[in-house]
Amino acid sequence: MSEEHVPAQSLTYNIPQILSALPHRYPMLLVDRVASLVPDGEIHAIKAVSFNESFFQGHFPGRPIMPGVLQIEALAQAAGILAVETLGLAGSGKLVYFMAIEEAKFRAPVEPGVLLDLRAGFIQKRSRVCKFWGRAEIEGKVTCEVQFTAMIADAPA
Repeated sequence: MSEEHVPAQSLTYNIPQILSALPHRYPMLLVDRVASLVPDGEIHAIKAVSFNESFFQGHFPGRPIMPGVLQIEALAQAAGILAVETLGLAGSGKLVYFMAIEEAKFRAPVEPGVLLDLRAGFIQKRSRVCKFWGRAEIEGKVTCEVQFTAMIADAPA
């Protein structure tokens, strides 16, 4: 008898669920919604990029562009939510810290007024260290691609 393939259940998160999964708060919270999350798989989150973002005041006046490092941070936050869900870390007090950023490529500018699609998934998963791929897109056009490594650790005392 052959086993039927049952697709993994996809989860969604609203703001209260995101706030319970991540320690980030304004102005550093860069995930507004989780459209889909498949534990052990990947996440699709969304950042609504508003003209009111604090970084647009200085980057750049007259031609506001979301800094590439903040695109990577948004991808890392999405991956953090994926790790929390996959590893069962919700409510544990554990944090997901950057260890390395590799192969970052910026393909197109991100301007105010767009929905930035954040997609991330596991490349390698261990109990304390995970490696992820990440890709940010606007309407299917890639703005940023990156690989990064994160460590799962206790919050500072």
